[in-house]
Amino acid sequence: MTARRPPKAGPAPCPCGGADYAACCGRFHRGEALPPNAEALMRSRYSAYVLNDTDWLRQTWHPSTCPADLVPDTATRWLGLSVKAHAQQDDTHAEVEFVARYKVGGRAWRLHERSRFVHEPRAPGETPRWLYVDGDMIGEAP
Repeated sequence: MTARRPPKAGPAPCPCGGADYAACCGRFHRGEALPPNAEALMRSRYSAYVLNDTDWLRQTWHPSTCPADLVPDTATRWLGLSVKAHAQQDDTHAEVEFVARYKVGGRAWRLHERSRFVHEPRAPGETPRWLYVDGDMIGEAP
């Protein structure tokens, strides 16, 4: 009788839809790189919501709009992300339209938003980076 080998564990998929979390959003979450554009930042923020990484959410939220009471949300189960559009207005402003699917209390929902981002330092003297400012809900429905 031959011993059976367990299947090799491959890279963990990224919550944003990337093949490998470590090489996708993980490198941003670990501080190894900054997202190169607003879409990459938005994807990394979605992954942070899935992983309840409120530190990353705070780091990437513009100080003028970041809520003081940001806490992990363990009641929401995120199901998937679809980026519909990424529009770069100029060197420092961009918008990303996306749909995020999730469940709360066994009920499925869709969050459709057009988010605004700026590329600027969070503090004087800091390297400019993409920051989430706010967004307009296009729809939220089951």
